[in-house]
Amino acid sequence: MPRLFTALEIPPAVRDALAALRGGLPGARWVEPESYHVTLRFLGDIDDAMARDVAAELDGIDRPAFDLALDGLDAFGGRKPRAVFAAVAPNPALVELHAEHERLMRRIGLPAEGRKFSPHVTLARLRDATSRQVADYLALRGGFRAGPFRVERFVLMSSRASVGGGPYVVEADYPLASPATAGAED
Repeated sequence: MPRLFTALEIPPAVRDALAALRGGLPGARWVEPESYHVTLRFLGDIDDAMARDVAAELDGIDRPAFDLALDGLDAFGGRKPRAVFAAVAPNPALVELHAEHERLMRRIGLPAEGRKFSPHVTLARLRDATSRQVADYLALRGGFRAGPFRVERFVLMSSRASVGGGPYVVEADYPLASPATAGAED
């Protein structure tokens, strides 16, 4: 069964800027730059029939392209940090796209996403990093900003079952309309 999720890709120039943040944090397992993405909706391990249903539902999404920016670094996990990430700046178009993914996936029978949508790009997964080490890392690099960059498509990605995900493979891509043609009849 494939492990699937929908995502936004990170353009090369932003990937390079994020990759420059690697290092300087003991216990970090750094994500490879080609694996950077913003998850829209995690689907999980699903069978081929459900994967076809997912692809068909995603194909019906008709939303305009939009700009996205990264705004700062942070960590998940509080006193036991488990990941360092670049936060996505608040963006109504992104929230709406995510909400549509959620509605469509629930409509075809997938359970509701268990976590609150918190758009980000994971930079590192942490094993033994202390909260102090993470705080020091963030103090030096937390002012990171990148973008805005244009989001013109979203993708359906697969990953193999492994610790920390990846490698990720784009299984299908779905273009977003230019603002002038969004919602227009063919």
